[in-house]
Amino acid sequence: MANYGGYPYQYNAPSAPPMTGSSAWQRPQSPAPGRYPQGYGQAYPPTAPPVAYGGAGYFPPGTPPDIVSCFQMVDRDFSGFIDERELQAALCSGYHPFSMRTVRLLMFLFNSTGDSSKIGPNEFVALWTCLGQWRAIFERFDRDRSGKIDAGELRDALLSLGYAVPPTVLQVLLSKYQNNVQYGAQGVLNFDSFVECGLIIKGLTDKFKEKDPRYTGSATISYDSFMLMIIPFIAC
Repeated sequence: MANYGGYPYQYNAPSAPPMTGSSAWQRPQSPAPGRYPQGYGQAYPPTAPPVAYGGAGYFPPGTPPDIVSCFQMVDRDFSGFIDERELQAALCSGYHPFSMRTVRLLMFLFNSTGDSSKIGPNEFVALWTCLGQWRAIFERFDRDRSGKIDAGELRDALLSLGYAVPPTVLQVLLSKYQNNVQYGAQGVLNFDSFVECGLIIKGLTDKFKEKDPRYTGSATISYDSFMLMIIPFIAC
């Protein structure tokens, strides 16, 4: 079983890979080895206060113009909100192609608008920053520069974030993408599926920590709570 040692914990939504750095817009650096305890991951840094955009949403101050442009390009009705199809188009045109399954998971994790089918500028910027952090992690552990992550590289990447994921769990994750041409060769993950795996691990760990306030690595939960915890991550 992974070691879930006690340490100060700060919960922040939405779920995003925890990286160090004073600016939300700088390319994040990988965590220093040994800086954080293993098992439960790290806390996500707070975001800057938002500023108004279009009367319907917010862009944090200092948002790079290219991120603003990507959002406005797909927000054709100028409502200040975009749906999952528009988000997928924005990411494909300005960042990286993502499957609809990953896009829906991102929508679920980052939505704070009150409408689960849409996100606004503030959520879009946080999502974009999150993906940049996952990209930095992916590039660090894609040691052969193949554009794919194998089982060993995935284990090391998650461990660097504080997630001591057992080998059996890693194999279950990897098997989800085996023999599927959309996700590449058997036993490896491209960036899209790596992001999905990472978000599932972090998101479920955060949910489990809510049930394990003493960080013992064990929790007692009801059947209903278990289903409500798991289903949103597997039904995207």
